[in-house]
Amino acid sequence: MTADAAADILVVDDSPSKRYVITSWLRRDGHRVTEAATGLEALRLLHGGPDGAALHAELVVLDVRLPDIDGFEVAERIKEDPRTTAVPVIHISATAVHVVDRTQGLNRGADAYLAEPIDPDELLATVRAKLREYRARRRAERLAGRLTRLVDTTTLFNATTSLPELLLAAATGAARVFEGPAAVAAGSEETGPIAVQVDAVDGDPQLRPAMREPWEHDPLDGQAGTVLFRQETGPWWPGAVWRVVARAKPGREPLHVAVPAAGFSADDADLLRQFGQAVALAVEALRSYDEERRTALTLQQSMLPQRKPAVPGVQFAVRYQPASEHASVGGDFYELLLLDGHLVAAIGDVAGHSLRAATIMAEVRHALRAYLVEDAAPGPSMERLNRMLLRLLPEEIATMCLLRMDPATGAVRLTNAGHPPPLLVSDGRVTQIEGRVALLGVPTPHDAEIALTLAPGDTLVLVTDGLIESRGHTFNEGLEALCVAVADVEADLEQFCDRLLNDLGAGSRDDDVALLVIRRVDFP
Repeated sequence: MTADAAADILVVDDSPSKRYVITSWLRRDGHRVTEAATGLEALRLLHGGPDGAALHAELVVLDVRLPDIDGFEVAERIKEDPRTTAVPVIHISATAVHVVDRTQGLNRGADAYLAEPIDPDELLATVRAKLREYRARRRAERLAGRLTRLVDTTTLFNATTSLPELLLAAATGAARVFEGPAAVAAGSEETGPIAVQVDAVDGDPQLRPAMREPWEHDPLDGQAGTVLFRQETGPWWPGAVWRVVARAKPGREPLHVAVPAAGFSADDADLLRQFGQAVALAVEALRSYDEERRTALTLQQSMLPQRKPAVPGVQFAVRYQPASEHASVGGDFYELLLLDGHLVAAIGDVAGHSLRAATIMAEVRHALRAYLVEDAAPGPSMERLNRMLLRLLPEEIATMCLLRMDPATGAVRLTNAGHPPPLLVSDGRVTQIEGRVALLGVPTPHDAEIALTLAPGDTLVLVTDGLIESRGHTFNEGLEALCVAVADVEADLEQFCDRLLNDLGAGSRDDDVALLVIRRVDFP
């Protein structure tokens, strides 16, 4: 018999001579045997107690006739305890040999029933058969448990939003899946190589820069795929490890996962491959998202005005703040132009959060500039812009507030296509400029204009909805909070903008924010 086939077996019989014979057969067959003379002693060995740890027996050979409690009850109590319910029980008896006895034994928990005189070959064959069944069941239960933990872990690391967070979740999950130490390493342009090591199932993960030497071997040679291999030495734990190297896209930094080789089975090999593939796909999705976000952010930043025009009689400040690093880039923008001695200002938001939203924003802004050069009036320009969207980008919608101001008189013509209302701050009073028309992209007239006049010292505040809407608050609640915040306008508009962003958007943002503040001063 091989060492793997040997088992820990408990033999329960009140006859020392019978125990000697049976244990001799089992030991010659390679098994490790523990003896008990009574039913209660057997239960204490199996279930443990204050004075000792439980015996991890894989099979019990149990006499029916015992001096304290009979073998039927012992078998029943073994099967009732969740810790030992799967352990096979073989009844033996020299007296309870009738059909009714065998029936009772099998009904009350025994997995086999042998009547004396017992042939040693029959006993050993029965033991081997029951051990095969027990081990197959344990293997299936172990694999099912590990697959369940794999699914749970995959859900957790796919919900992460940064590479360090993903690797922490993956390493902790690997330790739980494989019930032992685990290490995971990967890298990105932002973080460089990172390794996370967990030294026990419930141990604390240790995040550190990746150790280049143990991870530098790339059996995939830059290609996409998954490779599993055994490594005899490594810096993580004593002894050999199994490593999986996985890459979801050619040319990327590969993902590495390592677990100790001790107790590693063929089932574990398949599971480790699946685990490595799942983490590699999650890492690649995160990298792709980061790349798209960087591209969109670069495009969006490049499309915003690079310089503010100098306009006599007008002060203004602008801000663009992208969403948090965990959120997608949106299509917020602002515009400032000096055309024919008039200040033209716009603020808008293209629906969506993606590279496409940033691209559509660029198209809308360029079209707006062309229409303004042709006719700087807000109403006709907004109408032309709406027709352009309906014809060329029929699936897109956007909001925009567009105004033209005469710096000498403070006269303002304004049109608002579905955008949050501008706020007029005059002597501490805040007024919402109403009169919105439909969003851009809706087939209705968009040329309606609103007329107002800014007195020296009056301030117009225009924002996108990222500064108003937040989790747990309605749009109206956010707008009311904004009205309260803008009532006191600092002398320095830059400080005013900083305060608004800090007071109304502290912490992580889910949406971009554009902010445009215009104040009329005495015309020179």
